[in-house]
Amino acid sequence: MNAASSPPFPARPEPFGALPDGTPVHRWVLERDGVVVRVLTYGGIVQSVETPDRDGRTAGVAVGFGSLAEYLECPGPYLGALVGRYANRIAGGTFTLDGRTYAPTRNAGPHCLHGGERGFDKRVWDARPVAYGVRLSRVSPDGEEGFPGRVEVSAAYTLQEGGALRIAYRAVTDAPTVVNLTNHTYWSLGSGGPYELRLAAGAVTAVSGDGIPTGEQCAVAGSRFDFRAARVLGGGYDHNFVLDKGVTDEPEVVGELCDPGSGRVVTVATTEPGVQLYTPDGFDGVALETQHFPDAPNRPEFPPVVLRPGEVFESATVYGFGVRGA
Repeated sequence: MNAASSPPFPARPEPFGALPDGTPVHRWVLERDGVVVRVLTYGGIVQSVETPDRDGRTAGVAVGFGSLAEYLECPGPYLGALVGRYANRIAGGTFTLDGRTYAPTRNAGPHCLHGGERGFDKRVWDARPVAYGVRLSRVSPDGEEGFPGRVEVSAAYTLQEGGALRIAYRAVTDAPTVVNLTNHTYWSLGSGGPYELRLAAGAVTAVSGDGIPTGEQCAVAGSRFDFRAARVLGGGYDHNFVLDKGVTDEPEVVGELCDPGSGRVVTVATTEPGVQLYTPDGFDGVALETQHFPDAPNRPEFPPVVLRPGEVFESATVYGFGVRGA
């Protein structure tokens, strides 16, 4: 952790335990306009987000654990985590880049999921305060989890005016590689649902039984994937939605998750071309993972994910928080 500089309106760090090898972990507390966000240096995890409901009662809206030990014991849900070097799946745990074949760690049967066995979600990040937030950074060495290139990566978590949470990613590399970063927060808005969802996505990427894209993009019209107008969200989703806007330089609003019971609303704006909608069984939470498409390193028809020396990977997603009346 590096807190030598003192920007205006800094976030504040506090101890949050240590890894078994003694490496300390800190929790950074961000506050602005009635919203409180807590971010861990372990895994870049958004541990909690607190917002008011329609009656002004403040409560948590993100699923998280109360201790570092729980995150270490139960990593599978990726609760609130910063996911990389490649978010989502790479089929067969292999891809070819510039004529060379690479084999990132297979941690989901025969496939690589969310960066491998020890992806970005299981690393301790350096931290530096910025206005209304914190910037996390680390170096992913060449060969980490089987990915090529030494990648310098950062993620800045800041609260914007009105309390919206912006996560801005940046990465550079010294050799050709693939990069796909996301945040894996599960939103749980207070009443236990059912929630209503709107997504500006006219298609989904079709997948095989184990979640690997077939390459086809299927229109959502008339199907259970059609959230172009807000409607009740059920379970059983783990699909990449193709956003109508494509890749953009600045975040554009693409969706809204609403809990009619509490009145809480989360809006999603992003520069990314896709959103992975995940509604896991077993707990009340909805993940809206803004990202490039799964298995894009093996799918040249998908938006490209290759990062080369001299290029800069930049991506940003903004989660806004509001309320609706009864």
